[in-house]
Amino acid sequence: MQLLEVVLPVDDMDAQTSFYRDVVGLEVERASEFWTAFRTGACTFALHGGGHGKGGGARAVFRVQDVEAERERLLGHGVEVGEIRSPVEGVFVIDCRDPEGNPFHLEQRS
Repeated sequence: MQLLEVVLPVDDMDAQTSFYRDVVGLEVERASEFWTAFRTGACTFALHGGGHGKGGGARAVFRVQDVEAERERLLGHGVEVGEIRSPVEGVFVIDCRDPEGNPFHLEQRS
């Protein structure tokens, strides 16, 4: 069994698509009024419109090469970003929130 996709319910599709495309840096695979899918490797990350996101949706984790550089980049965009933490040896994580309050994480593994 493999994870196929993570779907995040959102209220403002245009704003959320712009955030994940322009600020987070994901590449849009396909987009419509109620569905935007991003290319993220083996698993699709998708936004589902009309869904009452407000921080209660799915929690996505994106792998990055340099979590410290990504943290600074996101802070520069005004994104709510936590401190870098290491839940286990060799793993570095930052907790973030998108404009609708949905949590997402960036993770670096050494």
